[in-house]
Amino acid sequence: MTAAANEPPQTPADACRTREVLDLVGDKWSLLVVRHLSQGPRRFTELKRDIDGISQRMLTVTLRGLERDGILTRTVRNVMPPHVSYELTLMGTTLRAATLPLLEWSTEHLALIDQARAEYDSRPDRNPT
Repeated sequence: MTAAANEPPQTPADACRTREVLDLVGDKWSLLVVRHLSQGPRRFTELKRDIDGISQRMLTVTLRGLERDGILTRTVRNVMPPHVSYELTLMGTTLRAATLPLLEWSTEHLALIDQARAEYDSRPDRNPT
């Protein structure tokens, strides 16, 4: 008997809930935050500096969403000024492992994607309708 046979059948509601999770963890900012946190705890300013193109507001929204879903923890140390750091939870670590192949594929294929885009954009028969 397979493991799938032991699992309860999925309902349409389960599919909708799965989509909610994929919407959160599948956006580019969440995956980049998880990637940077895989190297250990980071402060907000470190993440902001290291994640190219993310705004302060988008980083705040992304961190709150990941914290709410149990992907990372936020720790505040009462010193002057307050020290806030973010760290992956065990679930966040498993998310990192699950998304690592996608991030590696992205890095390995950047040049080919750039080339394909340039070729597409330069085609005279391209009709952007």
